[in-house]
Amino acid sequence: MAKLIHVFHHHVKPISRMLFWFTLGGILGLFFFASFVFIFYQQVYHNRVYPGVMVNNIDFSGKTQAQVYAYFANQNSHIAGAKIQVRYNDKIATTSAQALQMGYDANLLSQQAISIGRSTDLISNASLLFQSYIDNVRLPASYTYNDAVLLSLIQPMVKQINVSPINASFSFDGSRVKTFTLSQNGTRVNVNTLKQQIAMSIPSLLASKQQLLTFTLPVDTVKPQITTESVNNYGIKELVASGTSLFAGSIPSRVFNVALAASRLNGTLVPPNTVFSFDQSVGDISSLSGYKQAYVIANGHTVLGDGGGVCQVSTTLFRALLNAGVPIVERHAHAYEVHYYTEDAPLGFDASIYSPIDDLKFKNDTGHYLLIQSVMDSANQRLTFNLYGTKDGRTVSLSQPVISNQTPAPPPLYQPDPDLPKGTLQQTDFAAPGATAVFTRTVTKNGKVIIADTFTSVYRPWQAVYLQGTK
Repeated sequence: MAKLIHVFHHHVKPISRMLFWFTLGGILGLFFFASFVFIFYQQVYHNRVYPGVMVNNIDFSGKTQAQVYAYFANQNSHIAGAKIQVRYNDKIATTSAQALQMGYDANLLSQQAISIGRSTDLISNASLLFQSYIDNVRLPASYTYNDAVLLSLIQPMVKQINVSPINASFSFDGSRVKTFTLSQNGTRVNVNTLKQQIAMSIPSLLASKQQLLTFTLPVDTVKPQITTESVNNYGIKELVASGTSLFAGSIPSRVFNVALAASRLNGTLVPPNTVFSFDQSVGDISSLSGYKQAYVIANGHTVLGDGGGVCQVSTTLFRALLNAGVPIVERHAHAYEVHYYTEDAPLGFDASIYSPIDDLKFKNDTGHYLLIQSVMDSANQRLTFNLYGTKDGRTVSLSQPVISNQTPAPPPLYQPDPDLPKGTLQQTDFAAPGATAVFTRTVTKNGKVIIADTFTSVYRPWQAVYLQGTK
């Protein structure tokens, strides 16, 4: 600078030199005056918001940081009692805006307001003060809520909703599927989306001061890595139909036989356009193949015999076949009404088997393989058959049975038995009224009826039989 002035002094005319010094003096004077004003301005507004600083369009000129904080805290108090609900189906979690610490971020806004013009950059400070004095500095509103409180609120629902997806499994050995698990989608709460929804709702809540704000918990579907379609070439990809029956009150040997016969059907693959035979699939029903003795109907009497209870299995499968809408090739009703089969179904929805005379058969006309899976629920004494394959759009309508020709059960019969101790009474047959039950099934596909069949069951009146000990 000194060198520049020296050069200017020796090479510029005297009048120009005078003008230079006058200008330089004016600039220096203006600089010192501006510095004085700036320092005086800072002293006047020490610990107070500079003039022209606005937050959320509110002018806080001359206010202290505590006053700015108090203003926004007071605004928050107007919504403190508002209820905040998070819903998912019938589940509801409720808290308050105050508990969620929901509203203006009073701390941040008060700090921002007081910090305008107070950075370590003097030029930036001077620029902001000049701007605020001439045309205002406008700060947008900032909002807050407590993440930890929100997560604690929804945690019980999250535990119930968050379910990991299930990968499919399928292993085939010979003619039977050994392991099978249908793939299932999982579910997961989208916490980030919920946070965004809550944050975006705060301005309208403050503006309207409404007393109830409800959010639907966002839940995402989580796909499994391995789908059912990808693990087999048989078209086994979805549940086609199910059938159930109850066996409450069965003696232990009967329950054993039900489980054994059901397990021997479990995993059976029925190819398309083939006829399935229950008798052939289950195989030999005798003590030689592992069955125990339980009550069976033979020669018009209820007697102990190998495999008693297998008809529970055929009845359950029959119900699944009805619901699947496949053609029933052969089915036989029981000789009399059996109470097991009317526990959770109308009269007539049973199927008796007695190899090799009576069988249960159906034709797989779905165009794809059908997989038979059994589920034995011993705790609830329920048997279920699930049929998996590929749905082809058919719908099934089953009528309620029409009951006719009802006749009462005959009087009980008491027969002496020299093998039982005297005074002992043992029931071997149970009374049942006679009746005829008729129901229909209509199977529709693409708007056309493809199956219309009628199932007629004639049940004889059955006499209770008691053995009286004479030994």
